Amino acid sequence: MLFMLLLIVAVACNSSESGGEEENQSDDNNSNSNEETADSDGGESSDEPFSFSLMANLHTPEVPEEKVLEEIEGITNTDVEIQWVPDNNYEDRLNTAFATNSLPDAVFLKNQTTFIQFRDAIEDDQFWEIGPYLDEFENLQKLKDNVLDNTRVNGNLYTLYQGRPLSRQGMIYRKDWADNLGLEAPTTTEEFMEMARAFTEDDPDGNGENDTFGVTDRSDLIYGAFKTVSSWFGTPNYWGEKDGQLLPEFMFDEYVQTMDFFREMHENGYINQDFPVTSKVDQQEFIKNGSAGIYVGSMGDVISLYNDAVAINPDVEYDVHNYVEGPDGEFGVWAIPGFGNLVMFPKSSVETEEDLKKILGFFDSLMAPEVANLSYWGLEGEHYEVVDGSAKVTDDQAKFDREVKPYQAIGIGEPETNGRYEGFFEYEPKAKSEELFKDNENYLIEDPTVPLYSETYVQDGARLQQIITDATYQYILGQTDLEGFEAAIEDWKSQGGEDIIEEFNASE
Repeated sequence: MLFMLLLIVAVACNSSESGGEEENQSDDNNSNSNEETADSDGGESSDEPFSFSLMANLHTPEVPEEKVLEEIEGITNTDVEIQWVPDNNYEDRLNTAFATNSLPDAVFLKNQTTFIQFRDAIEDDQFWEIGPYLDEFENLQKLKDNVLDNTRVNGNLYTLYQGRPLSRQGMIYRKDWADNLGLEAPTTTEEFMEMARAFTEDDPDGNGENDTFGVTDRSDLIYGAFKTVSSWFGTPNYWGEKDGQLLPEFMFDEYVQTMDFFREMHENGYINQDFPVTSKVDQQEFIKNGSAGIYVGSMGDVISLYNDAVAINPDVEYDVHNYVEGPDGEFGVWAIPGFGNLVMFPKSSVETEEDLKKILGFFDSLMAPEVANLSYWGLEGEHYEVVDGSAKVTDDQAKFDREVKPYQAIGIGEPETNGRYEGFFEYEPKAKSEELFKDNENYLIEDPTVPLYSETYVQDGARLQQIITDATYQYILGQTDLEGFEAAIEDWKSQGGEDIIEEFNASE
């Protein structure tokens, strides 16, 4: 009887060992699984999906269907509860969740401004520092060091980032108008001014009427035309170094030169006269309906502009261009920090290092090409097809927007690091714009204060910037002179700007 009992125990042990080997083989075949991450970290392997919650921006009118999410969960062996928050309400919901200690396990921060607002909480050790763990994950360790550095706090890393082209900035212009007038794409600011003049005065559309102007702009000194043109003139990106210290861009001569440039365009009617109060919708309408011929901003906007413009005028032709040298013979273009959104992990929700590693394992899996394409493009054959090594969205754009687009908000990295397909575009200027984004990286003007900190800037920066914004518009419109602009700078300094200068320089 004792022999039979020992035999049963031995058989059971062998069966258990065999089953373990099969599990390990299964894990080896799925290098993106969270079980493998748990095993490598010394935890116990489990067939049960790992459950966690995250909060993300919703950029579409409705919460997406879960078809794509279910595919992602199947591949990563997770059960993810996504709290979708409409983008226009996101900051309020985020702040409320933080104040009530109800943040999810992973929380996206929307943008750089929101991240800065959470710096005190980060320094107060309320979020996990993840830098020491990245080397344990095959895909997360591929994230760009220069972008990660832009999110460090006191040298420590707390975030994963969603990559963005470092600069999309350039110009979109009416190629057919330029051809009519024998103009090439401008390569200097002088040639840009000449195109603006010709599009205003030389009847570029050939209808014999004085009904066009050069540049369409809007009430935005950053994402409108001003900051991009300013970078052509060599203005620093928000802040630059002068006389051994960091100073804001508006204290540099190149900023004043840019204001003079816009003032000349405005006085001559080469730009919409009410641009300081023009909305983005109205700005874009001017170029779509044939009133204006130059749009300075994100070159990627060319596809949406064209799709609307061609319905009005089937013969409309656009082109994109990025390289415009300033008076010094150099070309530069301002850069963003390389991320559009960031995700952090609250200690109030993620209580153990083991759970943190499992969540990081999910995002590591999300960076594998198969899953990165799934979250960004959807299901191949249903939402997109591969053409010439790129992803082409199917003709059913509504289906794509409904079932796929929201999940782009949870992606990590960029095509260079996560291996997902670049987009395929049949419209040649749009495809060209994607190449020019990459070309811009050879000429970037970085913001040196991105990794720095100023408490006064966080508290009063927006209010103080309005002083400069108002003075800039007043100068361009001829409502004040250089002396008046310099008085505005002194006002900015006296109301807290001097403290910002000191704090940024002290934190270098």
